[in-house]
Amino acid sequence: MKTESSKRLALPLAWGLGAAALVAVAAPAAAQPHLAPARAAAKRVVLTNADDGRSVVLAAGDDVEVRLTGARSQGLTHAWSVPQAKDADTLRRTAGGASPGGGAHAVFHAEKQGVTTLTAARSCRPDPGRVCPTVVVPWKVTAEVR
Repeated sequence: MKTESSKRLALPLAWGLGAAALVAVAAPAAAQPHLAPARAAAKRVVLTNADDGRSVVLAAGDDVEVRLTGARSQGLTHAWSVPQAKDADTLRRTAGGASPGGGAHAVFHAEKQGVTTLTAARSCRPDPGRVCPTVVVPWKVTAEVR
């Protein structure tokens, strides 16, 4: 049996639950932040002696590292020149150098769309009293930045 006080408590409680449901339905949706489409993280492509003649596809922001290994045998050092990009506006060299053992390295950053070539050349450096053949071995990779 309901008493007068229980009736008085039930009515505001019911009204409060209904009002809360009404507010929940009528409230505008929370604003969602605008997210730009995600770009894949920049990648780093490593090229070596074995990549001569290869083509690579890059995105702007990617890096290309070239590691060429020289050779030394019987008083002759077969040494690489520091790799160069034909179009420095497409692939900008950010580091590079050569080692006393004939190796060479360089890092390039893909700046903008285009096609360019990375090149280096291996030639012989003789020790005193030795003679080198006059052969120059080219190394070349085609790089396309999309």
